Amino acid sequence: MGRHRGAGLGGGHDEREQTLNQLLVEMDGFESNEGVILVAATNRPDVLDPALLRPGRFDRRIVVARPDVKGRLGILKVHTKKTPLGQGVELETIARGTPGFSGADLENLVNEAALLAARADKDRLEMFDFEMAKDKVLMGPERRSMVISDKEKRNTAYHEAGHALVGKMLKHTDPIHKVTIIPRGRALGLTQQLPIEDRLSMSADAANDHIAVMMGGRLAEEIIFGQLTTGASNDIQQATDMARRMVCEWGMSEKLGPLHFGKREAEVFLGRDFNDGGKEYSEQTAIEIDAEVRRIVTENYGRAKQVVLDNLDKLKVLADALLEYETVDGVEIDTLFTGGHLDRKPSTWASAGAKVPPEKRPSPAERPSRPSIFAPPRPLPDPEKA
Repeated sequence: MGRHRGAGLGGGHDEREQTLNQLLVEMDGFESNEGVILVAATNRPDVLDPALLRPGRFDRRIVVARPDVKGRLGILKVHTKKTPLGQGVELETIARGTPGFSGADLENLVNEAALLAARADKDRLEMFDFEMAKDKVLMGPERRSMVISDKEKRNTAYHEAGHALVGKMLKHTDPIHKVTIIPRGRALGLTQQLPIEDRLSMSADAANDHIAVMMGGRLAEEIIFGQLTTGASNDIQQATDMARRMVCEWGMSEKLGPLHFGKREAEVFLGRDFNDGGKEYSEQTAIEIDAEVRRIVTENYGRAKQVVLDNLDKLKVLADALLEYETVDGVEIDTLFTGGHLDRKPSTWASAGAKVPPEKRPSPAERPSRPSIFAPPRPLPDPEKA
């Protein structure tokens, strides 16, 4: 409704624009004693018509950002109000461990944890269920039915181990949350990093270390197997985009200085004009930008390569653990790097919340009665009374 009027082609006398014109006229006709409050919301403030944003139209603007740790705790309390929780569940810990989650993400987290608990025949949610649900929300559902050869699995294990190794060894990276070679979504494996607290900005050192972590997987494949695969395509894309933003948007290039090099917004079908587009810098500057982007990526590629070469023993230990256990978290990676061994017994996993095998489950008659996690279904109306 409030999109920029005039698309730069054809006539602008359409129904939407006439409705907006009438709305603007009515907004200017309110008297001070009428007590009319006008409320509007949008998720695209960049394409709003300028007339809507003039003083007197909307006097107060409220930006709804992602919740902080206090907001996430309040949202979790709302969504777990009717959900039975175990004694060891601490909502404060879950709120601190979910930075960047929106309200919908947190609702999905509670729902997924309830589903996992129900599948394991539990009557209350435990921290293990929330942890598994967080992995599903962050990394996508597991695809254990996908058939992967041993060669492909070994290549994926070293690729993810390379990411985790560089992330552990560099100083300005987010802590490693979990590494897995179980396919999730469209990825054959994932290395998940979570910040300790809500991060509102990024330093140049953190950006450089992030690019180095992206290069760790490709380097592990190159050093161990002596060949390159297509598995690093997304890593290369993310690293290049980060380097370009460092040069063009964040002013982190000493050669080009604190300048912004970008394109003007020129979406003609969103109300912009044909002549608003184009680059705001010369061809020579474009060549210098490309050179700086290449320098940043290659320098961090060299840093990551040195880290991998200096810690080949740790790389192999982590890759072997991934091939054996398929998923390793940050604490277990520290144990492996310090020379320890992982002790995972089937009984430990079952007591921690793993699904009980079908042959060991009690029959329905032997199961004790307990309240359901979900609300009982509503009874169907009586057709005669209806």
